[in-house]
Amino acid sequence: MVRGSDTQGMVWGLLAVLTWGTALAPPAHGQRQPAPRNVVLILSDDHRYDFLGFMPGAPDWLETPSLDRMARGGAHVLNAFVTTSLCSPSRASILTGQYAHRHGVVDNASPVPPGTAFFPQRESEADDAPRPGFDHWISFPGQGVYEDPVLNVNGARGRAKGYTTDVLTDSALAWLAHRDSARPFFLYLSHKATHAEFIPPKRYQGRYAGPKIPYPPTMANTESNYRGKPRWVREQRYGWHGVDYAYHGQLDFDAFYRRYAETLLALDEGVGRVLDYLEQSGLSKSTLVLYMSDNGFSLGEHGLIDKRHAYEESIRIPMLAWAPGYIPPGSTVRQPVRNIDVAPTILALAGVDRPPDMDGRSVLGALRGEPAKESVELLYEYYWEYAFPHTPTVFALRGPRYKYIYYHGVWDLNELYDLETDSLEQHNLIEVPAQQERIRDMRHRLFDRLEAGSGMRIPLRRGDWQAAERKTQEE
Repeated sequence: MVRGSDTQGMVWGLLAVLTWGTALAPPAHGQRQPAPRNVVLILSDDHRYDFLGFMPGAPDWLETPSLDRMARGGAHVLNAFVTTSLCSPSRASILTGQYAHRHGVVDNASPVPPGTAFFPQRESEADDAPRPGFDHWISFPGQGVYEDPVLNVNGARGRAKGYTTDVLTDSALAWLAHRDSARPFFLYLSHKATHAEFIPPKRYQGRYAGPKIPYPPTMANTESNYRGKPRWVREQRYGWHGVDYAYHGQLDFDAFYRRYAETLLALDEGVGRVLDYLEQSGLSKSTLVLYMSDNGFSLGEHGLIDKRHAYEESIRIPMLAWAPGYIPPGSTVRQPVRNIDVAPTILALAGVDRPPDMDGRSVLGALRGEPAKESVELLYEYYWEYAFPHTPTVFALRGPRYKYIYYHGVWDLNELYDLETDSLEQHNLIEVPAQQERIRDMRHRLFDRLEAGSGMRIPLRRGDWQAAERKTQEE
């Protein structure tokens, strides 16, 4: 079982494989193609929801041909979200189907709490095979590097040569080529890209040196952009995660933006190689491919260049589902889907009932184009980190139209936005008299949700980011 043991927290990148029993969900009514018996989950890091070539609003020079191909041949989940916009907590939510306050992975340095059950364990309990989790895994310590990574292959460490995105993709394809073809599988291909500091492979360096960078309207340091904003937002503009003093002044925003887009090219290329193999081998007829990111990323919005906060660029992610003959090609899923919904969805496909301690629910029907059975109001949480104190603890409730953001532990301004009329989140309605009843109602619902799910006990971890970094460097 992969449990991120290479560092104190979860691992950022890995290839992990589980072969499972033959129980599968039945085909949908009127569906000729049987349900896929295999699943490939491709996870990227810090990929924005709108950084897809086919998305309106994406830079007109951005190239994502393989992800565009997935959208044409499958479903684009337009409203995909994370419940915590930070690498390790989000990845733990993907693997457990639980909120961060339940699984306890609240930062990138603390240990995974004892007793945490990732969903491959749930599936393996459904048959009599003595497999507590993944059968095969490849990971690297901590955040890893973009070139020549040290890999842990089933417990044995060694240095691999090459660009990390390529190395992980090569490893996935090698396993697919030599797998036991009689057994269904779940393959988890989890990338470092596109995590800062962005380093594209040599073949893509300078690819976007010429195009003009499209600065977001809320990036300008004007009074109108910060009117009604919490003080911490403007103050962070001049800190580590702000556009005016990014990485202690060592970062040029335009170069940062271009490298981000160039690093995405290799990731997209790897996705295409996986799709090519599945089609050429005939596996595409029996495989569901899910693509998603562990969180979003701000590129100048509100003067920020990070995630963690509850603005749209941080909490929304790209999500694509591709299964020829099973998922309608070129379809758009408008129903909200959360990272905590991934585990129960994959378990449902494997014929395993949703465990009672999972907060998410299966969205197989939504991916196949079935109408939503219930409305979903997103609960979001982020816990203050010692290593990055610029962002306070955040709780938020996001509905179809309104978003309420509550800051814990700081004397600052909370936020309310009408996403229908203010998609850029420029006009905070928190002090508007006509909105006070809505604010009270959303605040009560927010805390009701937290209380119902044991979220009122804020997790406190004694993780030492610097110690974790030193341990990684020593290894």
